[in-house]
Amino acid sequence: MGPQELSTLLWRERELLEMLQFKLEEEQLLLTSGRTRWLAQANREVENVMEKVREATLVRTVASETVATTWGLSPEATLRELAAGAPEPGPWREIFEGHLAGLTELTVRIRTVRDSNAQFVTHAARSTQETLANLDGEARTYDASGAATAQSDGARLFDTVL
Repeated sequence: MGPQELSTLLWRERELLEMLQFKLEEEQLLLTSGRTRWLAQANREVENVMEKVREATLVRTVASETVATTWGLSPEATLRELAAGAPEPGPWREIFEGHLAGLTELTVRIRTVRDSNAQFVTHAARSTQETLANLDGEARTYDASGAATAQSDGARLFDTVL
């Protein structure tokens, strides 16, 4: 594989990361609106996109090794090192620096949304735990004014006269 194929793979990876950001933002909308019915589905979609990102990263790594070796760099060269070691004259330094900047920006945005979602989930879990802890286990009924009252433990006898 040459630099053109590597650049194509980097574009694909960027598209997948944009899709991941979109899916995380969908998940965030569900969390903030309180509509948790579709949260499991949204989470599955995030996991599916993450799996595709992992696969794309693996293919890109193999292509990067080939290009790095061709350019006389270490096979473990990072994208930054590939950009710096690109042959001159040629467009590859600028192209790979652009990919690096795009991937870095997407990673920051994804991390921000992911962290925000984690805070929403943590807050919801804490609220649920606090609510459950405050329940005293006593069954409640309502009186004539609509106020909650504890049920009495005694037996009740109802006598109806018609």
